[in-house]
Amino acid sequence: MAPSSPAITSTLADLPLQALYARLQPITVPAGHPRATFINWGLSYACTPLAVFEPETEQQCELVFELARREGRTVRAAGVGHSPSDLACTSGYMLRTEKLNKIIEVNAEKKYVVAHGGITLQALHAELAANNLAMINLGSISDQTLAGMVTTATHGSGIAFQVLSTHVMSLTLLLPNGSRVRCSRQDNADLFMASLCGLGSTGLILQVQLEVTDAFRLKETQESIAFDEVIRNLDPIVHSAEHVRLWWFPQAGVVRVSAANRAAEVNAFLCMKPVDTWLWHSLVGYHLLQFLFFLGRYITSLNPWIGRFGAWLVSDKTVGINDSHRIFNIDCKYPQYTTEWAIPYENTRACLSELRAWLDEEAASPTGLRPHFPVEIRFTAADDVWLSPSNGGKTCWIGLVQYKPYGLNVPYRKLFSHFEEIMARHNGRPHWAKAHHLRPDGLRKLYPRFDDFVKVLQEVDPNGMLRNEYVERHLFGKKGREYDERVFKRAH
Repeated sequence: MAPSSPAITSTLADLPLQALYARLQPITVPAGHPRATFINWGLSYACTPLAVFEPETEQQCELVFELARREGRTVRAAGVGHSPSDLACTSGYMLRTEKLNKIIEVNAEKKYVVAHGGITLQALHAELAANNLAMINLGSISDQTLAGMVTTATHGSGIAFQVLSTHVMSLTLLLPNGSRVRCSRQDNADLFMASLCGLGSTGLILQVQLEVTDAFRLKETQESIAFDEVIRNLDPIVHSAEHVRLWWFPQAGVVRVSAANRAAEVNAFLCMKPVDTWLWHSLVGYHLLQFLFFLGRYITSLNPWIGRFGAWLVSDKTVGINDSHRIFNIDCKYPQYTTEWAIPYENTRACLSELRAWLDEEAASPTGLRPHFPVEIRFTAADDVWLSPSNGGKTCWIGLVQYKPYGLNVPYRKLFSHFEEIMARHNGRPHWAKAHHLRPDGLRKLYPRFDDFVKVLQEVDPNGMLRNEYVERHLFGKKGREYDERVFKRAH
């Protein structure tokens, strides 16, 4: 693997330590400042890094890496903190990338964009739209950064669409030794394939060259269907549109089916949200549901009723047409605990049936779990990204959520633990951005290229400068701190 530029310029290497401190001072978050403590979006994980830097240029990133090398510290890159785990947490230096958010090139003819890794997808949508372009597919949110999307193999839904990292054409990385390297499927291929789900450990993603497409609209139909009917007709439903996703309300026995296709027509009425929809789903649906979740935190017998109420709120059949990202994205509503696993598509029917049997048992028991969630179910095509949960086959993604009303903690550990056991029985792989308990021995059985990935990490970062507790725990099997909601309570 040959870097594309010298490891460290003589000017930077010869810079006195005090001069290095002086150059870093403008981008250093002062101790005691709110941003000196990192808290993820879900309010479920927090840490207080040794220092937090907010660079605005690629050269300032090099300064942070130079300081870390000299002092023997670790560096962890973090964007907006949308990962619902301690993936971004660190006890070393933290490099916040939100100000590395520039568009470098837009090529409408060749259908690609080059942007800094710290740009949010929301900002990217606006720039693409100005050039009559759009992302090929998208997940449920656009608040995350482009680099965060790449390094966690973020996915959307559509049985013929791969995880979003596969749309990356090339990456420019800053390696721990200070060198910059451009990698793609043709150049530095191993580094590239490792970085498409690199967990922030192969190098700092400075620039991303992303394949895009002509701007398009989606026509989405949503309707509620009985769970048994969905199970019987699962394959036809999944293949009924380009982008199909499901929300299953176990308490009500129904599944909300969203089916979206690219649409040429423009219907201004369908692109609007009628007043009654806004009242129910924004005003009442938001504030009333949050209050009910709050009550269910103390009176768990309310939670089944809350689930049925949520299913009723969205029970009408609806049709909407809008710009692609507005249909792809959904309102995540509140901070939350969440877990998500990917299983081979052919195991979907059996897995969902087992989940229903388990939840029915819990509901029938006076001391059973009383979750308040709908279960999100999505689908992706096979890919070849080394650590992608969709590597090697079509995939069904199943996710659980337990909302945190008003940011308060709610019980979730027993629920998630039993869910993970069921997912594991169906050859499940956890979403890398979300908390899980697998270690190297278990992950090695799930990912044929796991050892190749670790080898790349050891080559580009032999001293572990880019590792944090999450990486050490899951990829190298080391015992160590796991950040969780108890840390959050101490921080506040």
